[in-house]
Amino acid sequence: MKKLLIFVSFLTIVGVGGYFLSPEYLKTAIQYQTPDIDDYKIFKNRTVKADKHIPWEISGDYNKKDFSKVTNEKIMELDPVAFLIVQNRKIKFEKYWQGYNEDSLSNSFSMSKSIISLLIGIAIDEGHIKSVDQKVGDFMAEFATKPNDVLTIKDLLTMSSGLNWDESYSSPFSVTTQAYYGSDLFGLINKLKVIEKPSLNWKYLSGNTQILAFILKKATGMNVADYASEKLWKPLGAKNDALWCLDKQDGMEKAYCCFNSNARDFARIGQLVLNKGMFDDIEIISKKYIDEATKPAINLTGDKGRLVDFYGYQFWIVQYKGYNIPFARGILGQYIFVIPDKNAVIVRLGHKRSDKRTFHSEMPDDVYLYLDAAMEILD
Repeated sequence: MKKLLIFVSFLTIVGVGGYFLSPEYLKTAIQYQTPDIDDYKIFKNRTVKADKHIPWEISGDYNKKDFSKVTNEKIMELDPVAFLIVQNRKIKFEKYWQGYNEDSLSNSFSMSKSIISLLIGIAIDEGHIKSVDQKVGDFMAEFATKPNDVLTIKDLLTMSSGLNWDESYSSPFSVTTQAYYGSDLFGLINKLKVIEKPSLNWKYLSGNTQILAFILKKATGMNVADYASEKLWKPLGAKNDALWCLDKQDGMEKAYCCFNSNARDFARIGQLVLNKGMFDDIEIISKKYIDEATKPAINLTGDKGRLVDFYGYQFWIVQYKGYNIPFARGILGQYIFVIPDKNAVIVRLGHKRSDKRTFHSEMPDDVYLYLDAAMEILD
C-alpha cells in the first residue's frame, strides 16, 4: 500500500506525461518504489573479495535454546530472514527464514556506515589520514573554500556537519532518493554546502558517510571496496565475497548503504568491535579508534535539545538493562549488536523495522526486542 501511495502521489504531482520526461533516477525509483534487501540484483556492484576463510567455532549447546513463544511471535511480525548469536567467539544460535541461509546475501543498508567508520580508523592508523580533526578540504577541493572549509572528518563521523542534505526516504525528489537510484554520487556531493555551524548539532545525514568514502578513496588511492577487502574483509577471515553497490558501472560505492553480505560474515564486524580492534590476535584497527567510535558524542545536541548519548563515529549506542551496547543499524531492521558484558555479538537481518519509538526518540522498539530475544539465549 505504501508503494502504491508513493506512485500515485508522484503521478498526481507530475502527471503521466511527466514520468517519461523525468530523470533516469526518478524512473528507477518509481519502478522499484522502495529499497529492498536484494537490491544488489538491480545495481552494479564491486566485489569485496574474501580470501582465507577462518571458520566460526560452533558452541556445544548450538541451537539448544530457542525464543519464547511470545518473543518469536514479535520477531516474526517484522519479517526476518536471519538471526545469529555469537558468544565467546562461538556460534550459539542461528535461524533463517524465507529460503535464506548462512551464505545468502542481504543488504546492510546503513550498517555500512559503521563499516566506513572502521575503514576511516584503519586509514588513520596507516597514516593516510592525519586524524579525525583533519579538514575535509585536504582531500576534496569542493570543501576547501567557504563555507565548507571549516568541515572536519570528525564532523562527518559524528553526524554534526551542518550540511544541506535532505535525508527524506519517502520523497521521490530528495537527494537521498537520487543517491540510492541515481548514477552520479560525486555530482550530488559536489553541490552540498555547510548551512549550520559544524560540531554543535547532531543530524543524521547519509551524505556525511558518502563524503567519508570519497576521502577514503583519495587518501588511500584505492576504491573503497578494494580497501575494505584488503584491510578488513580478508583479515577478518570472511567466508564469502561481499558486494558493494555502485552508482554506475565501475563507479563509486554507495558507502552510506548497500554492503551486501550474510549474517555469519556480518558478525565478524561485531566481533572486531567486541575485541577492541583485534581478530584472532591480529590488530586490524587500533583500540584507541574503536573506543572513540563507540563512545557517545555527548558534546553534541540532538533533537529537542537532548545530549547525544546514542551515537559515536557512525555507530549507534544504546543503554540496555545496565549494559552499554554499540551497534550498527540499517533501515529495514538490519543490526549488528555488540554486548561486551556477555562477550556476545548479535546479528539480525530482515525486511522490516519497528515504526514505534517508545523508550528512546532515536531507538526503534525492535532494538529492545532483539536484545530481549538474545538474552533468552545467552548464558
